[in-house]
Amino acid sequence: MTTLLERPDAPPTPPAPSRTRKRILPRAVSGQEWILLGVIAALWIALGAFTPAFLSANSIQPLFAYVTPICLIGIGMTIVITTGGIDVSVAGMLLVCAVVTAKLLVDVGVSLGVAVAVSVLLGAFLGLLNGLLIAYGRVHPIIITFGTANIFLFIGLTVFDSKVINGLPSTLEWFGRGEAGRTLGLPHAFVLTIILVAIAWWCMRHTVIGRHFYAIGGDPTAARLAGVKVERLTVIAYVTTGAMVGLAAVITLASGTSTLEPSVGAGQELAVIAAVVIGGTSILGGRGSVFGTLLGAILVQTVSSGVTQLGWPSQLSELFVGVFIIIAVGTDILRQRARKGKRL
Repeated sequence: MTTLLERPDAPPTPPAPSRTRKRILPRAVSGQEWILLGVIAALWIALGAFTPAFLSANSIQPLFAYVTPICLIGIGMTIVITTGGIDVSVAGMLLVCAVVTAKLLVDVGVSLGVAVAVSVLLGAFLGLLNGLLIAYGRVHPIIITFGTANIFLFIGLTVFDSKVINGLPSTLEWFGRGEAGRTLGLPHAFVLTIILVAIAWWCMRHTVIGRHFYAIGGDPTAARLAGVKVERLTVIAYVTTGAMVGLAAVITLASGTSTLEPSVGAGQELAVIAAVVIGGTSILGGRGSVFGTLLGAILVQTVSSGVTQLGWPSQLSELFVGVFIIIAVGTDILRQRARKGKRL
């Protein structure tokens, strides 16, 4: 005779761990950046088909050289716009840094390292002035930087003394467009820019300070209540932009001829802001990517170079860039409205 023993109640089986992990960080390459990559690839293929010289080294290397100063300033501008600010004084800063560095090279004969250090520190100092006025003056960034832009232009033109600076030495040729400025066909300045873009991209995604920049742009009041040092980080954002302008000034000097004219840097702020916005950084703050800024700068310069090589009127490049900006801003506004709609 067998006895049936009742089995004690088994403890509840814990749920199997899910293999899917919730995403915390945004994708490494956003959807808009993939679209930009596709547009750039399509343009390069089309331009290569109509003008085979476009894909030659003699065309690509100058394109990278033109893109480099815009990308460098764009690194800082991306951080500034991500925090909800803007800096329209970068052209004036570039003028001041370029003319002071050129004077040191011509009149004093400083070395490459000293020229770079002076230009970067001078740019950082000018950015510090912007940052302090914006962070602690509580005035809208466009008002402050529009005012300092005119002051910087006055200082730069005063140093120029209405004269063209001649006889720039070959001290900066390592950053230049000649053979001394390239390794394996790649311009040193562009390679340095790619490295800085990668560092800034990593810092924005994987460091506390980078995430705080996004928090400030999303809601500065909430960020302040959460313990974020809003004023200090705002100053850091503008100092970073100034330092990048200083480095871009050195590369602008190295990429030009042996003379420097007072028009250096004119219109650079519009080119930088266009690259940042087309690259997917929200003009409303809270979202941005330096990788997207790099792609935006390459797209703008590709359009400009393509229009020139096709023999089209140069005004068309401004038309195309304007259309790209409107599409990017319109897409951003629609995306913001869609997110607000989901929250309701």
